[in-house]
Amino acid sequence: MRQGNAMLPSAAALHALPRALLLLPGLALVSALAVRLMIVIGVQDRPDPRKAHRTPMPKAGGVGIVAAFVLGVQLHGAPGLRAALPAILLMAAMALLDDLLTLGFMPKLLAQLAAGLVALAAGFGLHRLSLPLIGPLALGGLGAPLTMVFWLGLTNAMNFIDGLNGLAAGVTLMAALALAGAGALAGEAALTGGGLLLAVAVLGFLPFNFPRARIFMGDVGSQFCGFMLGLLGVVAARAAVPPVSALLVPLLLSGVLFDVGFTLIRRLLAGEHIARAHNGHLYQVAARSGVNARAVALLHWGFAGLGGACALALPYASASRGAGLLGLVLLVQLIWAGFVVRRARQARLGRWSV
Repeated sequence: MRQGNAMLPSAAALHALPRALLLLPGLALVSALAVRLMIVIGVQDRPDPRKAHRTPMPKAGGVGIVAAFVLGVQLHGAPGLRAALPAILLMAAMALLDDLLTLGFMPKLLAQLAAGLVALAAGFGLHRLSLPLIGPLALGGLGAPLTMVFWLGLTNAMNFIDGLNGLAAGVTLMAALALAGAGALAGEAALTGGGLLLAVAVLGFLPFNFPRARIFMGDVGSQFCGFMLGLLGVVAARAAVPPVSALLVPLLLSGVLFDVGFTLIRRLLAGEHIARAHNGHLYQVAARSGVNARAVALLHWGFAGLGGACALALPYASASRGAGLLGLVLLVQLIWAGFVVRRARQARLGRWSV
């Protein structure tokens, strides 16, 4: 019965939607006010050769995103997400500490592992995957470690990609809206509520960061967004109702994940220290080679939109069309990488990383 109405929101999702919608403007305002407060407090991000800005800039604007999201979960209930609040708050607190004290690589990784373990204990582990064209796949004992790798990967990927105005926030906004829409269609209340709350929390921050930045989201924002997309990705991966699937979040973040994967492989082949901060990501090299930084950010929003459209269509596609959709997403990223490599050569960027 449910499969026959897979494209229609469930009665429970429809019942919860009006209450959530009433909260959204107020939560966006809470986010904006908290961001404004962080501008006044003025925790500074100092420029250095690997960063795009040339003057000190307030950071930790992600405090507004976290505050609005957590308040929304408490007020709305966001079915299934309250249990994850201890993990979410632990991740946000440690990331804020990093903004304040500039922690090293290992303390950050250990904090992320701790938050992941708390989330696993709250029941957010993967036991099976819902894969388009394949079907449900049981993970057994591999579920917990694969979940941790997924969370760590997304948390750090969003942290790495937060180097141009509006890029990380815009991608998160696009992904959150797509998750909310997919959740509504599939009747997954946690996905719908979580996506909407994350979207409005980011929406309150974005005008302060794009197109002109008055504050950066900092690690507290980027790591929180990555971790939250990871948690919602687990909810999607466990669902068995189209258009939700395990590929939804990876395809939404296809531009981010390709950039991080491409850069990691390139740095390994070049013998560079992969844990050392640098400015050699594709989006950074594009901006350094003369591509307009706002255009690069908007392009990544487009990557998220394309990946989301393909992910939503995938569960309804035949095997050949599904392969074509996945190939399209990869082809777009390969074209982008080729363009950036060409621009870097034209700009005589002999060294990709500083």
